[in-house]
Amino acid sequence: MQKYLNEARQLLALAIPVIFAQVAQTAMGFVDTVMAGGYSATDMAAVAIGTSIWLPAILFGHGLLLALTPVVAQLNGSGRRDRVASQVRQGFWLAGVVSVLVMVVLWNAGYIIHAMHNIDPLMADKAVSYLRALLCGAPGYLFFQVARNQCEGLAKTKPGMVMGFIGLLVNIPVNYIFIYGHFGMPELGGVGCGVATAAVYWVMFLCMLGWVKRARSMRDIRNTERFGAPDWQILKRLVQLGLPIALALFFEVTLFAVVALLVSPLGIIDVAGHQIALNFSSLMFVLPMSLSAAVTIRVGYRLGQGSTLDARTSAWTGIAVGIIMACMTALFTILLREPIALLYNDNPAVVALASHLMLLAAVYQISDSIQVIGSGVLRGYKDTRSIFFITLTAYWILGLPSGYLLALTDLVVPAMGPAGFWIGFIIGLTAAAIMMVLRIRWLQRQPSLLILQRAAR
Repeated sequence: MQKYLNEARQLLALAIPVIFAQVAQTAMGFVDTVMAGGYSATDMAAVAIGTSIWLPAILFGHGLLLALTPVVAQLNGSGRRDRVASQVRQGFWLAGVVSVLVMVVLWNAGYIIHAMHNIDPLMADKAVSYLRALLCGAPGYLFFQVARNQCEGLAKTKPGMVMGFIGLLVNIPVNYIFIYGHFGMPELGGVGCGVATAAVYWVMFLCMLGWVKRARSMRDIRNTERFGAPDWQILKRLVQLGLPIALALFFEVTLFAVVALLVSPLGIIDVAGHQIALNFSSLMFVLPMSLSAAVTIRVGYRLGQGSTLDARTSAWTGIAVGIIMACMTALFTILLREPIALLYNDNPAVVALASHLMLLAAVYQISDSIQVIGSGVLRGYKDTRSIFFITLTAYWILGLPSGYLLALTDLVVPAMGPAGFWIGFIIGLTAAAIMMVLRIRWLQRQPSLLILQRAAR
């Protein structure tokens, strides 16, 4: 019992800074929306539309780079820290290539935006301009993630938290300058949010790079030569590990985007209630997502040490802590769902619907926690392909079709509206949680030598 308590303490020590880093990143998006809304409703809507395209594109790159964390953690655990620098360098090469692809997608996003049904032309033009300003920040964001993944792989999660808050603090005044045109800068409205956010990502990267170069704990992680060509073997391995994670993230983000589009014809009340419940549940999701990152680090480190037994302890402790957290957040959601909904909107019909949907959100928080921490465990074991197949099956084959049938058709029950999609979320996330646990159990039953060989690849 004591070893599980010790492991829980280690996991929470790693996870808490990640939670604060995620809160800072979420707050940046909130600040952009509020400050653009203060300028005009059109600008706020343009930022919201632009963000809905930016997120899937940049999270694809983010997911690809997540492969670096278990690789660095495993090298750190096995005492091969001398190999970390070369892996990180290839991470930067990968980030550079991916950022070019993301920038091309964002530059041409106007075709998608203008094809949207009944979109206001002025709002569409502002959304396109916002994305074209923001795309300059794509390399900064992805380079920052490489440096952050290096630190987190070495069990240093506090720098990411500090840089997140630096970014938030810089974001507010820079937004103000570019939105309203102060200090000789042009008045850009919502487009100014894109300029400010792009600048902030570069500031975060440069600050993180400065920390990595000066930190005593990182002094042994240096490349001997100033410039190194791409190492195609390392890059290929990083892509093999990262691509399934990137696709899984992409499927998850696009699932919620598709549901939002399917809900939109149902009317303002249904859309508002759905958005309130979704926004609040995404805030609660920060806790298990952060714990998932900590579990990846611990499992990778333990496998690097050659201990499959300790890796198993880390995995199941992470899932147990996640379930306890989810029970607490679910109880919080159930008891305070109406006051929380009132913070967003005072329309009685919207509050009633949002409260009902938040009750369904409380139901899926436990399975959501298990599936996201389970994916962190599988990343630690470098078993990333299974994450992709589980996510695809659970979300797109089980969750979305069942949600569609319940929400918009009378085939099973009379059409339930948004609540049907949320029951679909429960079905999909529960299926994902079960499949993740079964996959982890199967992996852990393999011979230790086979597990360690897979982790050392």
